[in-house]
Amino acid sequence: MTSDAQTILRDALLLGQDERAGIAAELLASLDSEVGEDEAAIAQAWAEELDRRATRVLDGDEATEAWDVVRDRVLNDLSR
Repeated sequence: MTSDAQTILRDALLLGQDERAGIAAELLASLDSEVGEDEAAIAQAWAEELDRRATRVLDGDEATEAWDVVRDRVLNDLSR
């Protein structure tokens, strides 16, 4: 592992569990699957992830923002 990769890993390990899990999922998804997952398995995995995220929001475990606040921020960012 290069020193850059070690630095990234060290920094990533300082993140919270959900953030680390998200990064791990993205890294794994970026690799070519030698197992050859089919579309149904991928769809199932995404459905499970959606359920996990929705449950966290509905249980109040995730911070949320009102749509008008988010929309205004995005529009402001886009106008720059």
